[in-house]
Amino acid sequence: MADRMTEEQRHRCMSHIKGRNTKPELLVRKFLWHHGFRYRLYDKRLPGKPDIIMRKWSTVIFVNGCFWHGHECENFRPPKSNTQFWQNKIETNKKRDRLNTQKLRLLGFRVITIWECELSKDKRDKTFESLLLTMSEIVLKENKAKMYNLEESDLPMAAELSASYGLQNNR
Repeated sequence: MADRMTEEQRHRCMSHIKGRNTKPELLVRKFLWHHGFRYRLYDKRLPGKPDIIMRKWSTVIFVNGCFWHGHECENFRPPKSNTQFWQNKIETNKKRDRLNTQKLRLLGFRVITIWECELSKDKRDKTFESLLLTMSEIVLKENKAKMYNLEESDLPMAAELSASYGLQNNR
């Protein structure tokens, strides 16, 4: 199928797509900031220039667009024109992502990838809940906090019978 736009129109359209400070990135950053996590952005010295870097927690976050990084979800639709070019480009992006993830892990970083589709209104709460749980676990591990394994019998009682307090019936 032929492209509906001229080559010049398509070029102009594609050149206006942002690579930084995208809406999905801003959502994640706002969420992290609100929950007390401080970060840096786009460190050129790190492989892949992660979107969010939390050195204190040895963690980086990539907020990936489903199209550009070839996520196999309902949002990804391969282009109908210039298909070979786009297939090659997306495959190259995926390989580069895997390589950058390996390099970052070798440097001691935890790598979290959040996909654009996971930030849609119907999935956002679950995604943020998962991110918060993951970050909480990272904080506990980094602080070498002791994890308690409570058996049900070890849990304190929420209420006890008044007789156990030695109360007397004054009637």
